[in-house]
Amino acid sequence: MGILEIKDVSKRFGGLKALTDVNLSVKENTCHAIIGPNGAGKSTLLNCLVGKLIPDTGSVMFDGQSVLGRAPFEINQMGISRVFQTPEIFGELTVMENMLIPIFAQRDGAFRLHAIESVGRESEVIQRAEAMLEEMNMADKKHMNSASLSRGDKRRLEIAMCLSQRPRLLLLDEPTAGMARADTNNTIDLLRQIKEERDITIAIIEHDMHVVFSLADRITVLAQGTPLVEDEPQNIRGNPKVREAYLGESA
Repeated sequence: MGILEIKDVSKRFGGLKALTDVNLSVKENTCHAIIGPNGAGKSTLLNCLVGKLIPDTGSVMFDGQSVLGRAPFEINQMGISRVFQTPEIFGELTVMENMLIPIFAQRDGAFRLHAIESVGRESEVIQRAEAMLEEMNMADKKHMNSASLSRGDKRRLEIAMCLSQRPRLLLLDEPTAGMARADTNNTIDLLRQIKEERDITIAIIEHDMHVVFSLADRITVLAQGTPLVEDEPQNIRGNPKVREAYLGESA
C-alpha cells in the first residue's frame, strides 16, 4: 500500500477520454515519475490529485484519506504541495515576502498581504522563512524583488515556499521546463538533496528524461490516458512499448 493510491480513475472531457481506468501506487519516501507523450493525460491526472478536477470514476487516496471533493487548501493542509510548470510567485513582492505567504496560509487558512507588515523580526514565522531560504541557498536574495530572479531561482523559491509548509507529498509539474541546462542541473541537485535529506515523497511529471532518470525510483508511462508500463528506471529505457508510445513505431 502506497502513501498515494489512485484506483480506476477515469476522466472525460466531452467526447475525449483523458484518463481511462488509471491505477497507480506511490510508495512513501520515493520519487515516482509519470511520463508520456503530449496528450497522454499526465496533467489531467495531476489536477485530479490537487482538487482542480474531479474524476468521473475512481478514487484518489492520500495516506488513507480521499482527496476527491476537497478544496485545494484542504488538500494542502493534508500534506500535499504542488510546484507548477510555470513558477507561481508574486513578482511584485520580495523573496522574503513570498516565503511568508504559504506559512501564513497554512497557519491561518488565508493570507492577508498587510499581515507581512505586522510580523515581528523575531517571530516564529520569520525564523521559519529565513531558515528555509538559508537551506535553499537564497538567504542573500531575501530582499530582492522576486520578478528580477532568474528562472532557476524562481523555481528554487517556489520549491522553498512549498517546503515551508512541511508537506509529506511534493507534486512537481515539469519543474525544469524552459530552463537552461545549467539551471536544470542545479534543480536536479536541489531535488536530489530534498529527496535524500527529507522525509518526503515526490511525484514528478517531466518531459526531460535526464531529469527523470536522475531522480526517479519508479516510472509510470502513460499513453492515451492509460498506464502503459510501470517499472524501475533501468527497465524503462529500452522498453519497446515505451519507444513505440514516444516515437510512434516499434523498436
